[in-house]
Amino acid sequence: MRSAPPGAMRVFGASEVENILEIGPLIEVLRGAFRTGAQVPVRHHHTVPVPGAADATLLLMPAWQPGRYCGIKIVTVFPSNGAAGLPSVMGNYLLLSARNGTPLAMIDGRMLTLKRTAAASALAAKYLSRQDSEKLLMVGTGALAPHLILAHASVRPIRELVVWGRDFKKAQTLAANFDGRRLRARAAANLAEAAAWADTISCATLSQAPLIEGAWLRPGQHIDLVGGFTPAMREADDEAVARARVYVDTYGGALKEAGDIVQPLANGTLHEAQIAGDLGELAQGRAAGRSFYNQITLFKSVGTALEDLAAAELVYETARN
Repeated sequence: MRSAPPGAMRVFGASEVENILEIGPLIEVLRGAFRTGAQVPVRHHHTVPVPGAADATLLLMPAWQPGRYCGIKIVTVFPSNGAAGLPSVMGNYLLLSARNGTPLAMIDGRMLTLKRTAAASALAAKYLSRQDSEKLLMVGTGALAPHLILAHASVRPIRELVVWGRDFKKAQTLAANFDGRRLRARAAANLAEAAAWADTISCATLSQAPLIEGAWLRPGQHIDLVGGFTPAMREADDEAVARARVYVDTYGGALKEAGDIVQPLANGTLHEAQIAGDLGELAQGRAAGRSFYNQITLFKSVGTALEDLAAAELVYETARN
């Protein structure tokens, strides 16, 4: 990164963000952020029509800690971008002083999102997955998938990886990138068999219909649902939700935006009182994590600006020091 004059706003590109946000320190920064909290309004969703393609989404995600930092992430999600060889998710993060409003940094929002999202799933897995989890199923082959694989492998002794995607060749490519890197990795054509095999199932898709069926699950598994961020999106069916002890990243986001939570609540499969905790309660010790070995746990992440703010602070302060 180029040096900047004193007081000038610093600009961090994707490669710099990726290098700074090492998974171990980032997980602990997120744990601390969920313990202390911040002011986090529910994010703004705006639908952007795209002629001849699927509608896009514009997301505005502000957060602040009085007297410290204030920030906002502006993100676009264009589901049809893959056909043009473009990322579906793009954006930027503006970090400001919460003392005087001075702009401090502009940070690549796509990489920030990828890293903090994976770290949040890993933080949840530290509380919810079995400590001896060795077999990971990655459902989805997009930009987030490799970060989730590395994040889960950083908190559990993952030895075997199976990748499933709608495009089998992409699943093969992703698996090949990890095979031999401490992992035995392969692609799977049969999702039901792969789901029954795994200790941890991580999903990062834009699916509008459930992919993981509760009938496939076995005792002791942990389900990590990351991709869906609107009430219309689903990655697991009602039976999977009914069989699991359910956790969310934040109540405010999940109860409003997560189809994997909103839909089961609406049809009576799940009741709000049955949600066992959010990441703040887990980090603060106010909610219990996995209670016994054979329990099925499910974590639904929709993302929160608290995670973005914490990750942006880590980028800025690491570079400054």
